[in-house]
Amino acid sequence: MSETTIIENARIVLAEAVIERGYVVLDDGNIAEIGEGHAPERGRINHIDAEGDLLLPGLVELHTDHLEAHVQPRPKVQWDPVSAVVSYDAQIATSGITTVLDSLRVWREEGADAADGQAAMLSGAIDRARAAGLLRVDHFLHLRCEVPMPKVVVDAADLITRPDVRLLSLMDHTPGQRQFQDAGKLRDYYRGKSGGMTEAELDEMFARRISHSEKYAPQNYKGLVDLAQKHGTPLASHDDTTAEHVEQAIRDKVAIAEFPTNVPSAEGLHASGIKVMMGAPNLVRGGSHSGNVATAELARAGLLDLMSSDYVPSSLLLAALMLPRAAPNYDLPAAIRTVSKTPAEAVGLTDRGEIAAGKRADVIRVHVAPEGAAVRSVWSGGRRVA
Repeated sequence: MSETTIIENARIVLAEAVIERGYVVLDDGNIAEIGEGHAPERGRINHIDAEGDLLLPGLVELHTDHLEAHVQPRPKVQWDPVSAVVSYDAQIATSGITTVLDSLRVWREEGADAADGQAAMLSGAIDRARAAGLLRVDHFLHLRCEVPMPKVVVDAADLITRPDVRLLSLMDHTPGQRQFQDAGKLRDYYRGKSGGMTEAELDEMFARRISHSEKYAPQNYKGLVDLAQKHGTPLASHDDTTAEHVEQAIRDKVAIAEFPTNVPSAEGLHASGIKVMMGAPNLVRGGSHSGNVATAELARAGLLDLMSSDYVPSSLLLAALMLPRAAPNYDLPAAIRTVSKTPAEAVGLTDRGEIAAGKRADVIRVHVAPEGAAVRSVWSGGRRVA
């Protein structure tokens, strides 16, 4: 059970404004009251002095495959999945994320030696951790579907009826396609990721992927779109690169475009009302690690709607705080919306994502210093979890 808590002496970031010195009352799992100045005396209630720190809505993460790194912390090392989920959840919480869509690959690639593709096992571990009361924050699922894989439609159909599925993304990492139009970049990626694949093994993998794409991709793409639309699951495109990709996303009523690779694609998607997602690590690092368009460039053009931490959970908060400097057309409330209100609404979670009366009491206290920022406290549903 959550207790009534008053957080005062805080700089509160609302959806459209900032209260320079105010208080927030959390009661029965929701935000009960917001005010400027001193909080009224309420008797024996838990009062917390924020000491001038920022008070932000809990962050909402739609695309992180970081769980897999906890399940397989080293090549060929498989960790207990429930323990991995608990460890991952703790890192998510202390990064200021109170709602996360765990992004699970729902196919298993022949010859792959990784936690990738074990969606049934990982979703079951999340269920067990949740049922045991071991999780600090809210977890939902994002089904990452590699379109050319032979069984991807069947695998997705096995999972999409789960009540915690909130997003299905359509991906294609075939050499020569989308993000990896330069197949050499994909080869570099796998050299770094896969712990020493030989050139011959990479040649075999790439040939198999190209064959799968030619044989299965068109019907699988249609099957996945039909499946998502049948179940009312929002769709995300991935690495849109060409005008044809943009037209395809618009035609299939995609809600979110994950990581478009260039400005023209982002312009076409954004103009159609599709929410453009870019990587928070891209902004923090100052550019894309794979040579694609920079998050800051799209932000300065007014084309950035939301951000994802992707592979570094702590980057989501850092990027949001950096965004007004990188793109002055985003003030602090607009920057925070890209990691809270906008992603929540994009997947139908309208009860959270902003500090407003009646919303779920997902709130984080953040201390900002010249050297960076740190999450000092986290409330999830009104309960202090970090």
